[in-house]
Amino acid sequence: MSSSETPPSLYAAHEPVFPRRVSGFFRSLKWWIMAFTLGIYYLTPWIRWDRGPEMPDQAVLVDLASRRFFFFWIEIWPHEFYFVAGLLIMAGLGLFLFTSALGRVWCGYACPQTVWTDLFILVERWIEGDRNARVRLWNAKWSLHKARLRVTKWTLWALIGLATGGAWVFYFTDAPTLLVNLVQGTAHPVAYTTMFILTATTFFFGGVAREQVCIYACPWPRIQAAMMDEDTITIGYRDWRGEPRGKLRKGEVDPAQGDCIDCMACVNVCPMGIDIRNGQQMECITCGLCIDACDDMMAKIGKPRGLVDYLALKDEVDERAHRKHAPIMKHIFRPRTILYTALWSLVGFGLLFALFIRPEIDMTVAPVRNPTFIVQSDGTVRNVYDIRLRNKQGEPRPFGLSVNTGTNLSIHVEGIDGTLVIVPADEMKQVRVYVDAPKGSPESTTDRSPFTFWVTDLNSQDRASVGTIFNGRTN
Repeated sequence: MSSSETPPSLYAAHEPVFPRRVSGFFRSLKWWIMAFTLGIYYLTPWIRWDRGPEMPDQAVLVDLASRRFFFFWIEIWPHEFYFVAGLLIMAGLGLFLFTSALGRVWCGYACPQTVWTDLFILVERWIEGDRNARVRLWNAKWSLHKARLRVTKWTLWALIGLATGGAWVFYFTDAPTLLVNLVQGTAHPVAYTTMFILTATTFFFGGVAREQVCIYACPWPRIQAAMMDEDTITIGYRDWRGEPRGKLRKGEVDPAQGDCIDCMACVNVCPMGIDIRNGQQMECITCGLCIDACDDMMAKIGKPRGLVDYLALKDEVDERAHRKHAPIMKHIFRPRTILYTALWSLVGFGLLFALFIRPEIDMTVAPVRNPTFIVQSDGTVRNVYDIRLRNKQGEPRPFGLSVNTGTNLSIHVEGIDGTLVIVPADEMKQVRVYVDAPKGSPESTTDRSPFTFWVTDLNSQDRASVGTIFNGRTN
């Protein structure tokens, strides 16, 4: 190539993907999952749950101010973050389990990017028409008609994005109150900022980037190979049935030709814009739409379904030899999936066990170490303790403090006449407690004497205890 020649461009402009409408089992399954997941996301903040006069009556609430999470009757405090960590571990193990068994079913059916992209494509198809009409509109020059369709589509996309951002902020405060404040313009600026950012990102990811997010931004397509093996059930093309390809009408028979009539239906419905007949590809999200399209075409030409289908790589050799479809359920239960299921169940049972055994009263005791004890003028030995009491109820609760029987110890609370402590609703209160041992008692003359603090909820009579040490004089 001479120095005057322009080098060829290594960059190809992105060609948008306009998937064609398809009907069938997997498309219907995706509609149901989309409706279910979006329903959970948009409606959950509006479910009411009585939490007392001090808290919003909201079933699912993230209380950032007090660093708590409410889920119906379950309340997670900051020191119980292991519940959140456990749920994240279960989510990871569940993703590993489903990927090892069925490939990228999460990506194809329940991933937020997939769900919102499906919703945006549904709006686009409703306004601009099916695939061929959208392709023609994309290639057409700008006109009043094209501008009207685009503005209408973008407006509906923006409203979906706004509803998405609005639903998100409703999880962090009382939803009805926040909605009124948002409409009146009196909500906190953080709420408006969050809604704006989520509206813009939802619009861009679901309407503009679409499959590009899955291909270039999401790390899971690169990680999934470690979760998959030859027994993993993924979408594949049975080339032993389909090749060689060629046009064929219903009723025609050509022994030298395969079942694939090269109609491109599987390609035209793919939201990732790939050809599944080229083999398993990183871009494939195993959504099953190509199966619906191919099965529909096979029915029209009188051929058996399953040319494109869920199958395991391990069955390819047997299918070629016996010229029949192999069952796939035998691949579900194998050592890898059983191990993931066992680990997932173990973590789940552990969280349930921890949830049911956690005490209703939360108390921590911290001895004051400087000094470890004080000898008063009458010979009484005093130890000082900082006690934290947590009220997990939605109303103020009275707690009574005491020590175990069989000791010579007496206690009193700093700033309070007696041992009754009132803790506000859904709060933690720290009190300083003085524990005295009379002169000459075993506790006052022993280096370290174990004893137990008891706290009693005077409303419910629930009790909790914490063991600690009383430090005495030894000379």
